[in-house]
Amino acid sequence: MNPNQHSHPAAASLAGKTLFITGASRGIGLAIAERAARDGANIALVAKTVDPNPRLPGTLGQAAEAVRAAGGQALVLPTDIRDEAAVADAVARTVAQFGGIDILINNASAISLTPTPDTPMKRFDLMMGVNARGTFCCTQACLAALRDSAARGRNPHVLNISPPLSLRDHWFAPHVAYTMAKYGMSMCTLGHAREFRPWGIAVNSLWPRTAIATAALQMIPGVDPALCRKPEIMADAAWHLLREDARASTGQFLIDDEVLMRHGIQDLDGYAVTPGNRRLLPDYFID
Repeated sequence: MNPNQHSHPAAASLAGKTLFITGASRGIGLAIAERAARDGANIALVAKTVDPNPRLPGTLGQAAEAVRAAGGQALVLPTDIRDEAAVADAVARTVAQFGGIDILINNASAISLTPTPDTPMKRFDLMMGVNARGTFCCTQACLAALRDSAARGRNPHVLNISPPLSLRDHWFAPHVAYTMAKYGMSMCTLGHAREFRPWGIAVNSLWPRTAIATAALQMIPGVDPALCRKPEIMADAAWHLLREDARASTGQFLIDDEVLMRHGIQDLDGYAVTPGNRRLLPDYFID
């Protein structure tokens, strides 16, 4: 079929769509899963955390319970996305269970905001392996299913939770390794959007304006959750974006509140951890 023969109108909901979400056991990944589940979507929950960890609350089992409680179908897939065979198996199990994959959310990420002398190579390898390589690996593994989704007119999307690209050195100097790893995800957006455009697969990046109150915040010393927004702002922005026409809405580096305002949502106060607080902590990478 000629990819230009038809377009996908904006969808009313994500009902019946299948989402493959990495880092889905907590935080932004889980919030996106729950929002899609409210439409009746199928969610492949991809993460490493099976057993409870007192330092990082949230397990795949608990995430599955939340998805089902919200009205969605859940498939639990314990997976280290640095392992390409494990990723391929997770994709195959998702396709076998739900009949395909329509949306890939590359959310899994490792963080260490450390300067060069304080970044062990093991930590460098972890960030590059999860953020940049993991995003590329999951996208590659899901591509055949996403192309099939496009051929069936199901409006496929890839959404990378990664920042707008900037070559301003102040985003590099304090934490070169982390910036390289996160920008690796964003470079996937830039390249894959152009590469996949003929097939009708959208590829975009979404990033928060403010710090988001997640378990990952514990990895950043001195951040007060009261000055953050809740993960639901990213989930709602993602929900609006994933319903847009994949052939028209691709190759974008988007900020959560801008997406919501574009869809007519002006009052964002409810997303603040402390409602009424106007002194929100800015996230990284936004000039």
